[in-house]
Amino acid sequence: MLRIIDARTGESVDAVPARRGLTRVEVHVPGYDASALRVLLVADVLLRALELGGTPVWALLTADRDQAELHAGASALGIRPFEDLWEVGPAWGESQVVHVVGEGGATPDGVRVVVAPVEPPGLAGGTGPAGVVASVEASGKVAGTEPAVVRLALLTPPRSTPARLDASALGQAQETLVRWRRAVAAWARQPSRPVPDEVRGRLRTAWEDDLDVPEVLRVLRWVEESELPEGARFETYAYADRLLGLELTRDLGCPS
Repeated sequence: MLRIIDARTGESVDAVPARRGLTRVEVHVPGYDASALRVLLVADVLLRALELGGTPVWALLTADRDQAELHAGASALGIRPFEDLWEVGPAWGESQVVHVVGEGGATPDGVRVVVAPVEPPGLAGGTGPAGVVASVEASGKVAGTEPAVVRLALLTPPRSTPARLDASALGQAQETLVRWRRAVAAWARQPSRPVPDEVRGRLRTAWEDDLDVPEVLRVLRWVEESELPEGARFETYAYADRLLGLELTRDLGCPS
């Protein structure tokens, strides 16, 4: 079961409601910049993890400004659409709300993940030390970079660690993405095999432990170099990409 660090307490709590039902994920950012897009990306991974576990979700965005730019930037990174909170009325039937709060928002020192009942959670009082999603420093040429490369570069460091979108980070992400896509396309030519139970367990354990995406990526690197059948490696990457959203199967059928 997916557990995340509740920023109000620093404790690990269930992100899945005890009473199975709709979970509302609200993202709060002041406006458009690279750090805000990282917040949206973390929320997107959270939504994907919840849905993989069978939890229905509803995604909402609160921003003081730049709503159009935020929606466009999120779409470019393959982030699912968020509804603007001020455009929708009250909802019924939710079991709980998960807040992802951005810098400059209700909490003073970073982006926090807060699990709360449907009632207002009092975000301004949240002072928990964990659950922070750090900011992004963009340097060098980001414009014109394939969005999936930017997405991988932002997913690679732990979300509590500041991310740098510089030439080195983007270059490493592009090299990894190209290599993985070529490998997946080659593995797809072999007979399909199921994802090994051990590997599936390692992947789910990683993302259900406070959305530990760096560990998911480490498991994929291990699978890449492993002696597993190529069909099993293909299915493993396709399965993990339901969380990562990197279009790892994009090159299927392309000439090698």
